[in-house]
Amino acid sequence: METATTCTPYGKEMDCKPTLTDREVVDFCRNGYLMLPGVVPDDVNRQVIDYLDRVDSTYEPTPIMEESFFVDGVLMNPQAAGAVRSLLGSGFTLPLIISNHRGPLPFDQPQNWHRDGGTIYTDRLDYLQVFYYPEECTEDMGPTVVLPGSHFMRNKAPMMAHLGSIRGTVSSAGPAGTIFLTVYGIWHRRSRATSHPKGKSKYRNLLKYNYWRTVPPRRDWITQEDIDFNTIKFDPPAGVFEQFQGAIAAARMFTWLCGAEDEYRKRGGQCWPIATTVRDGVNQEGTPGSLANR
Repeated sequence: METATTCTPYGKEMDCKPTLTDREVVDFCRNGYLMLPGVVPDDVNRQVIDYLDRVDSTYEPTPIMEESFFVDGVLMNPQAAGAVRSLLGSGFTLPLIISNHRGPLPFDQPQNWHRDGGTIYTDRLDYLQVFYYPEECTEDMGPTVVLPGSHFMRNKAPMMAHLGSIRGTVSSAGPAGTIFLTVYGIWHRRSRATSHPKGKSKYRNLLKYNYWRTVPPRRDWITQEDIDFNTIKFDPPAGVFEQFQGAIAAARMFTWLCGAEDEYRKRGGQCWPIATTVRDGVNQEGTPGSLANR
């Protein structure tokens, strides 16, 4: 495994220090996304925009991975790669394909709500979908919006196309250098863009790529000694699930990420993770042993 690049690293295994805590990993399981506003330096953003406008304006500029400024400054950006390392473990692989959602400005109609092609329903987190804005994307430039918790909602694209505004959605609008990570199957769409070009490009560039897991899951991010998994609320914030079902799904994902899948037993009734009002220091019925209070 390497932490720097000397040749085009398509699919290369990489490693770095994890940056997420227990609570942040729980939040990712609940929400299905993580926003990292403005983490890529301005000089790297400018080089990316110049590459996209001058060298490769296609919708799949994968050869940008031949450029060390992109690999080191974006793909292995310390905050972004640290979050990837936290969720996928050591030896995560770099992308094989770079896509660019090069959306024109303005953009009259919002995109339909959808899950990306290839989505499967699973508690596992074997890969991440990651997005990067090399230029500022304001609310009037048609940022991608996501529905928190929707990575646990089973639906097909034809059954989502009629949906309009949904309560609880979150915009990805942010400064240049913003990166956001998502579970691949989260509901998302590009919103309506009312602005005309503001910068060098006539487009809203949004680069998109996947990282992949190569090792079994285990709890090797930044662990917190003071955490009590009996009182943490795992409920996704969207409020569109049957009572407690979103919390159960998020807890299953978190337990899998901890490498404790075999310890999870959902017996029904008031058992972990839904009985969060237990007394301090008391374990809920069914709390996985490795996450229980000793």
